[in-house]
Amino acid sequence: MGYYRANSGMINYTPEQVIWMSNLYNQTPSRQTVEDIASTLEKSTKSVIGKLAREGIYLKAEYKSKTGEKPITKLQLVSSLAARLELKTDELAGLEKAPKGVLKLLCESL
Repeated sequence: MGYYRANSGMINYTPEQVIWMSNLYNQTPSRQTVEDIASTLEKSTKSVIGKLAREGIYLKAEYKSKTGEKPITKLQLVSSLAARLELKTDELAGLEKAPKGVLKLLCESL
């Protein structure tokens, strides 16, 4: 009843299914699309994500902080401050231990 690959056993996805899911995902790359594909093909979302990743088309969701911003490290903030103050980063040693909110405020103030 299933499709077989020579010397390997079962194939989880037919070539037609791969083309269909690739086209659908490329049109709207989102978690909801992955869930729709999984539901239609009666596969798990992890299986669909794995297949799309092996095909080289899956886009990993970008991490956002609690505030919805792209995360930035304290060291990056201190480096930014050093550049604005025309100092070397090591001249501000220890500043990376300050609260992140304070570092952001300093960056915005300069």
